[in-house]
Amino acid sequence: MPDWIDACHVDDIETEEVIRFDHADRTYAIYHAPDDAFYCTSGLCTHEDVHLADGLVMDFEIECPKHSAVFDYRSGEVLSPPACINLKTYPTKIEDGRVWVNLR
Repeated sequence: MPDWIDACHVDDIETEEVIRFDHADRTYAIYHAPDDAFYCTSGLCTHEDVHLADGLVMDFEIECPKHSAVFDYRSGEVLSPPACINLKTYPTKIEDGRVWVNLR
């Protein structure tokens, strides 16, 4: 698998929103932060494998749609239970208006 994967166009994600990105049988979540940066985490809540792309983004946090666990999507850190395992995070970069994610 190549190091950097073309995930989406920057315009595909509104500010303070999240989209689902599937690649190689895995699910990821890509976020457009209020500071105009882009972030990527594993796409499933660590509590019960619910898709985070269906959750609520507020500032730099994602709230799981099922049991309301909250994570800081910049670091993957759990901020509120019931989740107790941090999300895995992945580096992103912007080139030619595209969001690239390093999934290694």
